[in-house]
Amino acid sequence: MTYSSKPEARGYHKPVMLRECLEGLNIDPEGIYVDVTFGGGGHSLAILEKLKGGRLIAFDQDEDAKSEAEKIQHRSFTFCQANFRYLKQYLKLHGVSKVNGILADLGVSSHQIDEASRGFSTRFDGPLDMRMDRKSKVTAAKILNGYSEEQLHKIFGMYGELKNAKTAAKAVVSSRKAKNFETTLDLKNALQSVAPRGKENKYFAQVFQALRIEVNQEMQALEDFLHQCGEVMEKEGRLVVMSYHSLEDRLAKNYINTGKMFGEVEKDFFGNKIKPFEAVNRKPIEASEEEVNENNRARSAKLRVAEKI
Repeated sequence: MTYSSKPEARGYHKPVMLRECLEGLNIDPEGIYVDVTFGGGGHSLAILEKLKGGRLIAFDQDEDAKSEAEKIQHRSFTFCQANFRYLKQYLKLHGVSKVNGILADLGVSSHQIDEASRGFSTRFDGPLDMRMDRKSKVTAAKILNGYSEEQLHKIFGMYGELKNAKTAAKAVVSSRKAKNFETTLDLKNALQSVAPRGKENKYFAQVFQALRIEVNQEMQALEDFLHQCGEVMEKEGRLVVMSYHSLEDRLAKNYINTGKMFGEVEKDFFGNKIKPFEAVNRKPIEASEEEVNENNRARSAKLRVAEKI
């Protein structure tokens, strides 16, 4: 094995709630596991250390993540450069029909956020990109310059949960008449006058979140992925999902509790619930105060664990 087991030592990304994720997966050394959000490989490396005859398949669409994955020389490890919405397809490609555990650490890796050229962060002035898969055609700039006021209103309200989504959409459309949006600073300048006084940073973060979700079709991908988890999971296999905003957490919670994204759980003729998973933890697990102090990204993380019925 030619890798450092400490992801932070490899200068990429410190995994959030690592111990809690591993406990949630309840790893069988002989089992087959999937890390659908490889990122800097922190969670994957820790899973590999617990496997004896088992196997780990990791997914990530990001080019930088692929470079990190190439550093891992381990016979039990397979990397798929793909979005996790294609889970079943890629597992089949690698001769796998059933797995014992799936880990999803949603959101953006700190490495992506810290790289100004990716346009994910409100802290830097960079291009309005926000693509996790850089081969994709849709960028944040394309959305800001091309979407109608109604479309912008919808994504700001739905994905950014902005209270003044309509006003924000109007400000964007008005601003682009003078000049197309190119950089993150262009966007912040256009919205400066409509951002709540003293809460500008939080407001911009919500706007960036809305654009990022739309650029990467994150909610649709998450729905596609969750539906497949029930199909590929072995009995008593564990699903571990870590989310960083209420929209993702709500989808994960609904799927675990009802087997669907929306609506009530269905029941069979005898009144038994028809759903693939049972929640292991009723309330989401949150990071310790100590971890939050060391890693600010852990502050908003919510971890849900479910077992295949």
